[in-house]
Amino acid sequence: MTQQDALKIFKCLSDLSRLRIVQSLSRGDMYTELLAERLELTPSTVSFHMKKLEDAGLVCSRKEQYYTVYALNRTVLEQTVFDLAASAPEQVDEQQKREEEYRQKVIRSFFDYGRLRSIPVQRKKRLICYEEIAARLELGRVYEEKELNAIISAVHEDYCTIRRDMIGEGILRRDGGRYVRLK
Repeated sequence: MTQQDALKIFKCLSDLSRLRIVQSLSRGDMYTELLAERLELTPSTVSFHMKKLEDAGLVCSRKEQYYTVYALNRTVLEQTVFDLAASAPEQVDEQQKREEEYRQKVIRSFFDYGRLRSIPVQRKKRLICYEEIAARLELGRVYEEKELNAIISAVHEDYCTIRRDMIGEGILRRDGGRYVRLK
């Protein structure tokens, strides 16, 4: 089971009507009208909740003549909360992939042949550009101001603004006329 599936189950069971439906179905399979009568709900309300329960995999349905009969999916319900919470995190890789795609898009948009066309206004994009510039510097190495200015000006003519912003964002640290890349 994935984390997305576990999340659907927790969200689905966070509704009192759906919990009452699951409790009623634990006594046996039922059709919509009988559940509505027992729970004092309208059949349309029960149908709405049954759709949610079915989407989460908590119930399954079958046709019997004119009626749709619902039954609990006991294999899902018999899992412990610990099992659900320890589900496989498939979203982490997807999130990292989307972030890297966004990063590459920003770099393509603002850099031409290694030069920064313009300093982005949006902070998130600006940070990506500054990190790209910082990649030209060695971590922990001390740079004299003149040397750092030469490296930055090879990327963009406004080296003062970029240097100041990189210090403000914690990418560089300044000590007098010396600079060190922190990240």
